[in-house]
Amino acid sequence: MSHGRPAVAEIPVSLTPSEGWHCSHLYYAFDRAAVARMSAEEIAQGRADMIAALDPEGPQAPERLQTSIVSGHKADFALMLMDPDPLKLDAVHQSLLSSRLGAALTTTWSFTSITEISEYVPTVEQYAEKLQTEGDEKGSPAFEAKLNAYATRLPMMNRQRLTPDFPDWPATCFYPMNKRRDPGANWYMLPFERRNELMAEHALSGRQFAGKVMQLITVGLGLEDWEWGVTLWAKNPEFLTEIVYKMRFDQASAEFAQFGPFLASYVAAPSAMLDHCRIGVE
Repeated sequence: MSHGRPAVAEIPVSLTPSEGWHCSHLYYAFDRAAVARMSAEEIAQGRADMIAALDPEGPQAPERLQTSIVSGHKADFALMLMDPDPLKLDAVHQSLLSSRLGAALTTTWSFTSITEISEYVPTVEQYAEKLQTEGDEKGSPAFEAKLNAYATRLPMMNRQRLTPDFPDWPATCFYPMNKRRDPGANWYMLPFERRNELMAEHALSGRQFAGKVMQLITVGLGLEDWEWGVTLWAKNPEFLTEIVYKMRFDQASAEFAQFGPFLASYVAAPSAMLDHCRIGVE
């Protein structure tokens, strides 16, 4: 008997997001004392294990797998992993820990998130309204050209937000962030229209670095201590400094953003990372 309650659609049970992928950022350091206690044969076998586990083309590899050398003392190397299945990401982590070099690995930091299309990305209809508020007359050649161009770009841009291809660029940086909930500066108490204006200004600053920097924002809400994770790739490390400095002056950042640790690294093949860290190198 239903007792007058409305029927509830059955929700499928799954670890796979309805759209987008899971994302993991993992940071590791080598325990040099543990490495020193290993034989040359054990280290060589451990290198082979790690190279196989971190092969982005390997049979068990997730959809995206990138290895990088971390600059500074926060870690020796980092992984960025993406896949519809979160356990496939964790399987890479477990493969490293259970490898012959696993006893010489320490985990220093991690961030778990999911890709998303931000609520501030306008639909085609919203973009049409925006054009009109900016002075483009609906139906005019200029209006139609801009609207058609946006409608053509939007699916590609959304695919890159949800299932991104990693650029073949050498420098990368990751940091977590929150939006403030302080008295007098509470992001979540602003009306959507105002938040949308501030994020549009922020996006405009970022677009000045097109061709120099690529950005991916993933959501950690409900999964992590921080609300979002920001990954940047750059053609040169100096562009990472420039874009972060430039965007700090936007009100969305200057007044409402809180930042966690910044972890810079340099993309490398697993074998090159092990060479750089002097693991198995005389």
